[in-house]
Amino acid sequence: MENFVIFTDSCIDIPDSLAKEYKLQVLPLKVTVKHKEYSNFLDEREISSKVFYNFLREKELAVTAQANPAEFITTMTEILERGKDILSISFSSALSGTYNSSLIAIKELKESFPERKIIAIDSLCASMGQGLLVSYAAKLQIAGKTIAEVAKFVENTKLNISHLFTVSDLGHLHRGGRLSASSLILGNLLSIKPLLHVSKEGQLKVYGKARGRFKSLNNLVNRMVKTYDPNKNEMIYISHGDCLEDAEYVKKHIIEKLNIAEDIITINTIGPVIGAHAGVNTLAIFYIGNERYLNK
Repeated sequence: MENFVIFTDSCIDIPDSLAKEYKLQVLPLKVTVKHKEYSNFLDEREISSKVFYNFLREKELAVTAQANPAEFITTMTEILERGKDILSISFSSALSGTYNSSLIAIKELKESFPERKIIAIDSLCASMGQGLLVSYAAKLQIAGKTIAEVAKFVENTKLNISHLFTVSDLGHLHRGGRLSASSLILGNLLSIKPLLHVSKEGQLKVYGKARGRFKSLNNLVNRMVKTYDPNKNEMIYISHGDCLEDAEYVKKHIIEKLNIAEDIITINTIGPVIGAHAGVNTLAIFYIGNERYLNK
């Protein structure tokens, strides 16, 4: 196995146990709520998802902060000093400045560590979509692939990571700058339950509507069935904004419609950084599809 570390950020939203199994280096982004800043560690050591979503239910405003170059430099330096190379896979640059911060840091680090390989990739993914991409990369690393081989896979695969989700309130995404005013208006005009995806540019887009919660969830599953690639999916991820019962409902219907094993599906709560923009009761599905959904 080549001596490199997969470096990513806490927007991957995967279980902490999985991140540890894959030996990922995860940089925590930050969220401020009720005038207190918390680092979004996957093990929830500073704030639990349950406490965070209760804040949102109480109409508390949550503000997030991207990782800055200094944070990348500090953590990456520790890795490079151990003689390891780095493959950095960041949250979509269309939704956060974190990737650009990584580029600034890496430019400086390459001057200090010219003998080390440092590769930065813009995942163009979000939440467990980013987590799914990173998970596949980690599996290749464990299988003995080189840093160049894993980086090539990530670049070739990232636009096939499908994100399908529904939210209860588009206002969270709009206020956080993650959704345009036109998409907000369109979503609100269409229906109470908007259906969204992440575009090939890594942006959030409204693609449809559903009347009622369960119709929106069923729509996500039906759309997944149409675009799912049965030859490429070893894992399916489902994330939720503190609505586990809905996630279990979606899981059940995916298993029934695709006739797949239950153990390839992982469910996890959306972390505070993504949750601050998506809101309570968000439900999302992530998988490898024939292509990202294009609104025609």
